[in-house]
Amino acid sequence: MTEQSVTADVKPSNLNEKTAVDHLMALLAVEGLSGEEAEVSREIRKRLENIGCRPSWIRHDNAHKRIGMNYQVGNLIVRIPGKGSLRNQPRRMFSGHMDTVPLCRGAVPVIKGPRIVSSGRTALGGDNRTAVAAMVTLVETLLSDAQSRPPITLLFTVGEETGLNGAKEVRMQDLGNPAMGFNIDGGNPKFAIVGAIGADRWVAGVHGRSTHAGVYPQGGISATLIASRAISKVAEKGFFGKIDVDGQQGTSNIGMISGGEATNQVTDFVRVTGECRSHSKSFLKKITSEYRKAFEEAVAETPNNRGDKGRVEFDAERDYDAFKMSSRAEPVVIIKKAVKQMSGEAILLIADGGLDANYLNLKGLPTVTLGAGAHGAHTIDESVVIAEYLDACRLLPLLATC
Repeated sequence: MTEQSVTADVKPSNLNEKTAVDHLMALLAVEGLSGEEAEVSREIRKRLENIGCRPSWIRHDNAHKRIGMNYQVGNLIVRIPGKGSLRNQPRRMFSGHMDTVPLCRGAVPVIKGPRIVSSGRTALGGDNRTAVAAMVTLVETLLSDAQSRPPITLLFTVGEETGLNGAKEVRMQDLGNPAMGFNIDGGNPKFAIVGAIGADRWVAGVHGRSTHAGVYPQGGISATLIASRAISKVAEKGFFGKIDVDGQQGTSNIGMISGGEATNQVTDFVRVTGECRSHSKSFLKKITSEYRKAFEEAVAETPNNRGDKGRVEFDAERDYDAFKMSSRAEPVVIIKKAVKQMSGEAILLIADGGLDANYLNLKGLPTVTLGAGAHGAHTIDESVVIAEYLDACRLLPLLATC
C-alpha cells in the first residue's frame, strides 16, 4: 500500500459533538459486566442500524461458546465495505471492549463541567464505553461522509476485564482478515501504546492433614502454615510485589487465599491464587517458577510429628504474552501521521497492564492502542474528559483513511 494511494482522498471530517456525547451518555448507562454483555450489544446494534449500518454487516461470533462460563454473547463484529478509490485497500480494524467491572453496577452518568462522572458511589464505566461510543461515532462519520475509505471492521469484545477473553477467542477470518488494528482503551488519544506486559496466572492447591487443633495439633499438617511459609519465601527473595532482581523487572501478587472449616481443626486444604507479570518472557517464567519452588519447599519443611508431609498442586498458565511493536510498523506510522494532522505529536508508550492488543498482536494483527478520555478506571473517582473523548472521535476517521 503506497502512501499516495491511501491519502489521496483524505480530508478532515466534521464531528457532531452533541451526537457523539449522546452516544457516550447512553452507552454508559447500560449495564454490562464481563460475560453479561447482551444488553449493551443490543444497544450498540440499535445505534449502528439507526445511523445507516446494514443489518447484514453486523453479527456476533461464537467466542462465548469457546470461553464458556455462561457468557451471554460472543464478540460483536461489524464489517463495513470500502468505498471509492480506497475500497480495495487492506482492511483496517477498530476494537474496544464492551464489558465493565462490577464496581460500575448501577452507574448513572452525569456531566459535571468538563467531565462525565458517576452520580453515585460507583465507578462510571468509561473503561471502556468511551471506546464503544467513539467507534459508533466513527461509523456515523464515515457513513455520512462522501470521502473514500478502505474496508473497515469494528470489533466489540467481551470479557476483557476478566482475562482478555473475547480477544483471546476471536478468529481473524470472522474479522475479515484485517491488515492492522487500532484498539481503543485509555485516556489521552495522543498516547499510543505500542507494547504491553505479559502475565501468568496460577493456582496453588495446598493439601495438609486435619486433626483436632486442641487435642492433637502435632499430628496435623497445616495447609495454612505451608501457604504462609511459601509466600514468605517468595517475598524474602524479592519476588513479591514490585520486582527488580539482577536488573530484571516484573510484578507479582497473591489474589485470593481460601480454606479451612473451623478454628479447632488443623486446616487440611488452602487454595491460593496469584499472578506474575513482566515484559520479559524469560523473566516472567522465572517469577512463576519461584512461586512453584517456594510452595514445594514449604511442603517439605512442614511435616507432622511422624514425618508425614502434605503436598501441593501448582497450576500455572500464560494469561497473555508481552509484545512490542516496531516504530516502523504500519499502524504506528499511521497513528503518528494522524495525530500530526490534528496539530499534535503522538507519544509512544509501553503499558504495564494487559490489553486486547496483546492477543491481537499474538494472532499476527499489528495493533496499536490509544485512549478516548477515560481516567481513574475501576474506582469511584472514574471520569471521562469530554474534550479528550471528542478528540478521539475526530482522530478515528483519520486513522481509518490516512
